[in-house]
Amino acid sequence: MIKFALKWLAWIVLALIAVLAIFLIYTTVKDYKPPAQSKLHANNNDGRSTLKQGEPFTVTTFNIGYAGLDKGQDFFMDGGKMSRSRSKEQTETNLSAITSFLEDTSSDLYILQEVDVNSSRSNHINEVKEISDSLPEYSNVFAFNYKVPWVPVPITHPMGSVQSGLLTLSTFKGTSHTRFDLPGKENWPVQLFELDRGFIESRFPVDNGKELVMINLHLSAYDKGGFIRKQQLDFLGDYIEQEVEKNNYLIIGGDWNHSLPGTDATKFPTKQQYPEWLQPFPESFGPSDFQWAVDPNIPTSRALDIAYEKGVNFLAIIDGFVVSPNVEIVDVTGHDLSFENSDHNPVTGTFILK
Repeated sequence: MIKFALKWLAWIVLALIAVLAIFLIYTTVKDYKPPAQSKLHANNNDGRSTLKQGEPFTVTTFNIGYAGLDKGQDFFMDGGKMSRSRSKEQTETNLSAITSFLEDTSSDLYILQEVDVNSSRSNHINEVKEISDSLPEYSNVFAFNYKVPWVPVPITHPMGSVQSGLLTLSTFKGTSHTRFDLPGKENWPVQLFELDRGFIESRFPVDNGKELVMINLHLSAYDKGGFIRKQQLDFLGDYIEQEVEKNNYLIIGGDWNHSLPGTDATKFPTKQQYPEWLQPFPESFGPSDFQWAVDPNIPTSRALDIAYEKGVNFLAIIDGFVVSPNVEIVDVTGHDLSFENSDHNPVTGTFILK
């Protein structure tokens, strides 16, 4: 009887190993491997206006948290338990509130992060289409930075399939849009289930013959020690140096996943400790004459180990812009949405091209 039980146990173990091996082989074959640079198609780009030197324009950055990380959610990577939106109805409610904010804000440009196309965590709602359709007067450009057939964690309620990325919308006519792949990858097999980070470079002609180079980015967060983030920032720094030589206007914005210069997270009331993943932004980054455009008074992100409760969650400013010296910062406004429908608050910058 014991030998019979051991035999069946061995078969079960072998079957589980075989299933795991098949899963890893399948995921490896399907692994998204973007090229160093890839051209992107802009939809609805015809009839857009041209940027004018000396006239103010607005840019809003917003990590929408796949319309699933509303105030009632936590997240397993941050110490919580959840990985998906609570329901399709809640996802739709969050997305409706986000699109209403975008419509009401009427920025000239939007750079959005964590926008899903077809993901289990957001109930397979095409958020790129929903947002783009709600802003028909804007061109739209999308680039993947997370494309995995199945994320098997957390075990009890896995994240599942993920297709997500960056979305740039504009009232200005762009001449080119390119996805740049960022360096810094986890080891196999972990990288099979991680994001493949990149940024969208959008080039907009200016009436004085120059170009505005607009960057939409979302850097890594949970790499222990920040080694991947350092590689990404080094790459971005080299990119900036090349663009500076062309004497163009440069605005880089998005979710930096660092405590941004000119901000102080300790000023926001909290009952939680400073999280290990949040690192100060390196002082050595970029040319010294570049300026940060942040609102130091409105937090843009919250800790996700628990659902949001005012005065309890740790808060920080990790979303904003850095601009070249030929771009004047007129105003920067953080929008306090109380993390109602996303784990981030959006930030709007008003700029003038000198």
